[in-house]
Amino acid sequence: MKIEILGMGCPKCKMLYKNTLSALKNANKQAEVVKVEDLAKITEYAVMTTPALVVDGEVKSAGKVLSPEEVSKFIAEG
Repeated sequence: MKIEILGMGCPKCKMLYKNTLSALKNANKQAEVVKVEDLAKITEYAVMTTPALVVDGEVKSAGKVLSPEEVSKFIAEG
């Protein structure tokens, strides 16, 4: 599983990254977690607001900081 956090490094993006790592730890799952800060790559996903959560190439959320519990739901689906 590959999880991407899209954002330019703002505090909300960093919080989503942290919450994603926490969700993985709580679920006892492993995944490649990558921060994507390149605007060209972010626009490839047609995301207009960040932070955004992408799981295996599919945008799951954009424009809000998900809690670890919310991220866990997407991890369970993947």
